[in-house]
Amino acid sequence: MTAYETIRYEEPDDRIARIVLARPETRNAQDTALLYELNDAFDRAAQDDGISVVILAAEGPHFSSGHDLREPEKYEVMTRHRTVGTWCGFTCGGAERQMAREKEIYLGFSERWRNMPKPTIAEVQGKVVSGGLMLVWPCDLVVASDDAVFADNTVAMGIAGAEFFNHPYELGVRKAKEMLFTSDSVSAADAHRLGMVNHVVPRGELSGFVLDLARRIAEQPLFALKLVKEAVNSAQDNQGRVNAMQTSFALHQLCHSHNQQLYGQLIDPSFLERQKDIAKRW
Repeated sequence: MTAYETIRYEEPDDRIARIVLARPETRNAQDTALLYELNDAFDRAAQDDGISVVILAAEGPHFSSGHDLREPEKYEVMTRHRTVGTWCGFTCGGAERQMAREKEIYLGFSERWRNMPKPTIAEVQGKVVSGGLMLVWPCDLVVASDDAVFADNTVAMGIAGAEFFNHPYELGVRKAKEMLFTSDSVSAADAHRLGMVNHVVPRGELSGFVLDLARRIAEQPLFALKLVKEAVNSAQDNQGRVNAMQTSFALHQLCHSHNQQLYGQLIDPSFLERQKDIAKRW
């Protein structure tokens, strides 16, 4: 049995797995270890024939503040984990190293989780910022507390959106542009109205509501659940989602290279001052 340090793996009921982000002291910021553990937990649930539904939840007041930008030695840390994808180069230099890392643990993992063959439900509370969206959006259903807010402040960092660029498909083209242009947040109520969130419930009822929903889904034939999920995902992919995702990921990498040349770092350093005003609006 795998022992996790940054997440918890639970089985709260028959045929239901519940994966919990467990770094509340960082608002569940995603460091490399958390993402590899999360990927392992999703694989564990996918490979367990006794599990039909997977819940992704988070400990503490906030679901996730996004990538852990303070993680030290982030490239060296990559070599401590068994690579999941085929795109390597973590010990190379320049843009190759950065692209390899993000293609593995950001875009690659999010795509894997989206396409895992069992229904997944995101149980979301508090703030969900940038990289946090990349944990929520791969899930099939999203249930949010009434105080949840969703935001992507990557443009303020000098970056053209998060690595898993599902914004137009989640929010619609114009709301996606507004979110990215302004870094303003989207409330749970608005996310529900736009179709990004399935249900909005009071914070105190969130976990119970999600578990009841998971139980109803788990009663269905698993093979049919797998196939209907594949059918819906395929319909979206045939509308051009995969090609759009690859293009946006390449543009994301161009932004990193641009900032590295101008400022000697991957994001625009003026972001820290800009973020003070942005955070007041969330």
